[in-house]
Amino acid sequence: MLEAIQIRKSYEGRPLLAGISFTVRAGETLGLLGPSGSGKSTLLRILAGLEEAEGGDMRWDGESLAQVPAHKRNFGLMFQDYALFPHLTVAGNVAFGLKMQRLPKAETARRVAEGLGQVGLAEFSGRRVTDLSGGEQQRVALARTLAPRPRLLMFDEPLGALDRSLREQLLGDLRAILRATGVPALYVTHDQEEAFALAGRVILLHEGRIVQQGTPAEVAARPVDAWTARFLGLGNVLAGTVAPDGRVETAAGTWRPACGHAHAPGREVSLLVRPEADLAGDGANCASGRAADVIFQKDHFRVTLENGLVARLARPVNEGELVTVSFQVVECLG
Repeated sequence: MLEAIQIRKSYEGRPLLAGISFTVRAGETLGLLGPSGSGKSTLLRILAGLEEAEGGDMRWDGESLAQVPAHKRNFGLMFQDYALFPHLTVAGNVAFGLKMQRLPKAETARRVAEGLGQVGLAEFSGRRVTDLSGGEQQRVALARTLAPRPRLLMFDEPLGALDRSLREQLLGDLRAILRATGVPALYVTHDQEEAFALAGRVILLHEGRIVQQGTPAEVAARPVDAWTARFLGLGNVLAGTVAPDGRVETAAGTWRPACGHAHAPGREVSLLVRPEADLAGDGANCASGRAADVIFQKDHFRVTLENGLVARLARPVNEGELVTVSFQVVECLG
């Protein structure tokens, strides 16, 4: 079990990590999710031993790693840059870390075959990595990371350079491999779909601080503030003022949120108007306007009204058409 305890780091006098604490449990895949500059990659490098923290500690099963060099932590690292050796074969690349461990040749060969089998490249061992596609090279990098049998896997945006369909395929493969091996993992990404698909629990970082953590379902269902809702792309985030009747007045209309809070009239609040909606004539949470943009997205139509509100509709409308949209879920944030 890995513990990060009040990890601190600054850059040019600005706090980059402001006391980060969390635990990666046995067999767990934990997602570190955040935008560029949030400190997530720096945090991973500190935990891996590639950078020094300015404060705090990191422990494995209760023992401090602060004085343990990176090569002795037995963590497997995988980055967006595959960092494969072009002059070596696929098998040679996978075997590289094993040779550094000075394992017997027979054991090295067995682990190479096992690793390539795990990533579906058993028949590629003799090929040069320069002859492989980007997705195949990433699989080789994964096999190389797994072969030394690390006690923790660390991924830093490993699929960022791949196209969408290949990324989705490799995500499924990686999820299956992590489940099969039971190796705990720390997965850094700015892509919430990646984090939600792979991690059993996510930590959301913003400006060097943890703003929310929980299962993907928990985080998506109950974002803690407007920034979180916007970053996760959960819907329309509106600033408004509570009216005497409890409704909230915003620039995009007046809304009656489903909210358990007792907000005093005149208080400023943020609303999340989720995009799921229906075409309707009236209702508590309706908005009318012309459809400024209509995009088909697999199983629904993404309609942007002229006031900026985005609705997800089952039926198409024409651009420029005057419509009234009834939003299904409107909730307070924070």
